Amino acid sequence: MKEIQIGNNEKDKRLDGFLKTYLPNASMGFIYKMLRKKNITLNGKKADGTERLKSGDFIRIFFADETFEKFRGVNSNSEKRAANEFTALKKFGDIQIIYENDHIILFNKPAGLLSQKAKPEDISLNDYLIEYLLKKGEISEKELETYKPSICNRLDRNTSGLVICAKSLLGARIMNEMLKDRSLDKYYRTIVKGRISKASYLKGYLYKDESRNKVFIKKENPHDDRYSFIETGYEPIAYNEKRDLTLLEVKLVTGKPHQIRAHLSSQNTPIIGDVKYNGPKIDGLNMQILHSYRLKFPDSFSSDFSDIEGKEFVAPLPDIFEKYFKN
Repeated sequence: MKEIQIGNNEKDKRLDGFLKTYLPNASMGFIYKMLRKKNITLNGKKADGTERLKSGDFIRIFFADETFEKFRGVNSNSEKRAANEFTALKKFGDIQIIYENDHIILFNKPAGLLSQKAKPEDISLNDYLIEYLLKKGEISEKELETYKPSICNRLDRNTSGLVICAKSLLGARIMNEMLKDRSLDKYYRTIVKGRISKASYLKGYLYKDESRNKVFIKKENPHDDRYSFIETGYEPIAYNEKRDLTLLEVKLVTGKPHQIRAHLSSQNTPIIGDVKYNGPKIDGLNMQILHSYRLKFPDSFSSDFSDIEGKEFVAPLPDIFEKYFKN
């Protein structure tokens, strides 16, 4: 028999949804069958799966060990962590924390680090987050069985800067709501080829070719469901006349994959080093110089986050920016 104690990160979830997350290899039909037969109970009583969980509730699962392991896929992550002794923490050292409270962490992600795994063997910022919280004692392996902290906004591997990570379910919900309704302002710094002398606001339609991991932009509505509407604003900060380079601050309004890179390239001012989107190889650069520079939170959004309401957080620029734009 397996007993699960419900905490703050699981409360308010529907029982059937929780069980599907907890037993990912089980079908919903199987879960409902186990509820009917009382092989799964809530607070010692029969349940139908529609119940909303409360902190302090307990779920009991009466499976044989082999059955439980089959539907749970148990211990793979914890065994890997034990075998590798916190691989992400050792490989990447101390990643700069711009801000942390009980619900979120703002990391300054270095270029070259994945936000999330692309393959099972990858090491990502998400792994780093979990290992960091385990080492601090803020979460346990047992708690990871029912809730996993995760990143809220993803950056490309070679894009550096601010990433919002949720430590709690409340943090994930509030941050994801703000990202969805665009009340959280996200600004990037980048260096492009060519001179941009005035602020501008770009609109268009973006389609991602998954097989090529590349996006394509049309200025006019193609009336094709594969395309999503995008908006990108930017303002020039400085111009390097000798190298014909412009330092830009870009406001990411809609936040689609590769949006800034492709949108700037579409107007013949590509990001230097971004060869995928026609960026020139300057001084041997073969990756985009793009940095998630600052986040500005709305003035009022949740009493649980009064410490960050109306505040702005900045991630220092990588050294490469100083090479072309000193001070």
